[in-house]
Amino acid sequence: MRSIPAWLSTGIASLAFTPSAAQIAPSNAPPPQVGAVSPPPAGASAAPAPHSGLRAIPVKQDRAVAGFEAYKTYLIPSARGAGVREATIQAYIPMLRLNERAMQLDRAQKPTPTPSNTPPPLSPYLRQHVTLSLITRGQARYYQHWPSLVRIHARYGVDSAVMMAIYGKETSYGAATGSFDLLEVLASLAYEGRRRAMFETEFISALKLIDAGVPRSRLKGSYAGATGYPQFMPSVVLNRRADGDGDGQADIWSNEADALASIANYLRDAGWKPGVPWGTAARVSPLLDRAAIRSTEEAARCPAVYRRHSRELPVAKWRELGVTITGQALSDHQMARLIEPDGPNGTAYLITDNYRAILAYNCSNFYAMSVALLADAIARR
Repeated sequence: MRSIPAWLSTGIASLAFTPSAAQIAPSNAPPPQVGAVSPPPAGASAAPAPHSGLRAIPVKQDRAVAGFEAYKTYLIPSARGAGVREATIQAYIPMLRLNERAMQLDRAQKPTPTPSNTPPPLSPYLRQHVTLSLITRGQARYYQHWPSLVRIHARYGVDSAVMMAIYGKETSYGAATGSFDLLEVLASLAYEGRRRAMFETEFISALKLIDAGVPRSRLKGSYAGATGYPQFMPSVVLNRRADGDGDGQADIWSNEADALASIANYLRDAGWKPGVPWGTAARVSPLLDRAAIRSTEEAARCPAVYRRHSRELPVAKWRELGVTITGQALSDHQMARLIEPDGPNGTAYLITDNYRAILAYNCSNFYAMSVALLADAIARR
């Protein structure tokens, strides 16, 4: 095995990412307003009487809980209209409780605006998210699951080390999959309303998983509703989970081979091209005219992420422009884009469309680059 780069440090990557999920149009029926409840009668006390032994419930919290109870009456016909079994609807929706902790965590994830001309550097992030611990544990699982990985690669064409790196990145190889009740958090986040259409869709998808035979006890995950080893949203579980070991099951909650196959299935459908590297490290000439290579692409999804990529050129053209490959080789005819995540004086990367397939999993250059470099380190002999 070749030596680990000096910037790597010991630790476990923290979990902060969730795969994207398809959205559908919400029902035409208007949901009740958040917190829209009738005020108490004039003169009524909002708190229990002194010495009653009951804890006073803040008025704002009390209204939120009451509003959520009303919102559940909207979810029932929505689930029914989406084809969820009546027995499932009656067994789970009436008993849902508002998860205010999930709502608090979701609000805290609002991105802090960053000036577009001064994006944060990648290197500090890599030191925390591509660690020696993630590499060594990923390598152990890489060899442990090699027979399954060979079969999965033959079926989907996806780089086995990239599958493993995403597994490590998402849940630290299954060590941290989340303990939130998915039905509660998805219904609570839909009720909150910031991304109502998405979370209502995911809530109904979670009910459909129960209809498909997935026990409620397995539907645990992150505060945002991602579940299992790959941290899929319920709609993605419905459409992308796969059988990786040939036992006829697609268990992403306790079977690593199935989880890896599901990740590969997702990446293939996101446009992964077999036999093409994600990209490679490079050094850029100080004479490079960056204005001449600036992309004019206007991405429909997360445009700020794609704005950091140059226009696409053959590798042979990049060589002519003074870009020297310092990582794994790319063929001269391979199309690639340039990204300089640490600025003009840092390490640059030539990235292919397979890097963009990783972005489909989580649309962040930091995420995609950390997965790509972790994969390289896992596969290194």
